[in-house]
Amino acid sequence: MQVFRDRDDAGEQLAERVRELGLGDPVVLALPRGGVPVGLVVAERLGARLDVTVVRKIALSEFPETAVGAVTAEGAPIMNDRLPRMVRADRDELERSAEEERAEAKRRVEAYRGDRPAPQVAGRDVVVVDDGLATGMSARAALSALGELGAASLTLAVPVCSPDAAQALEDVCDRVVCVLSPPQFQAVSLWYKRFPQVEDAEVQDLLRRSPAS
Repeated sequence: MQVFRDRDDAGEQLAERVRELGLGDPVVLALPRGGVPVGLVVAERLGARLDVTVVRKIALSEFPETAVGAVTAEGAPIMNDRLPRMVRADRDELERSAEEERAEAKRRVEAYRGDRPAPQVAGRDVVVVDDGLATGMSARAALSALGELGAASLTLAVPVCSPDAAQALEDVCDRVVCVLSPPQFQAVSLWYKRFPQVEDAEVQDLLRRSPAS
């Protein structure tokens, strides 16, 4: 079942697909933490800057393990409408949780980016990269927020994805680029020979290796 040696190999294979699009002056935004090693390879092959877009899951105290939505540092919260109504009933707590997670997303972006300026998104071709796509909730939140910021085009690029999740995201991006889209999708990690956890320090180091332009 393993297809990619590691995230670098996945990035190389993904970059080939993205380069074929012929995007003009793109910027690559990776979803931390696992998307950053993949994103760096894609950015280098495109001659583009790498930065991050941080997404935080929204949960309620009564259901701490259930993601009822997701939010970025910039955009409006995206809610999971498939959950039972009882899970989404407490609107006040949902709003509090969303604001707390938005603040945490902003803090993490600043910690990862350091003193580098935020990339220009408006009017540019934006490529959002992760190491895989399972449910698509985080990707939807990121793409929706970037659309609000005026991106000229939005491409979601992942090495492996659930076909259903990819199709469901077609309304918030211009295209989904995926190297592998198995009909019987299972966990993202199963498609990698090596899939170690990516630490915050590694994210910061990888971002420093990309030109801030």
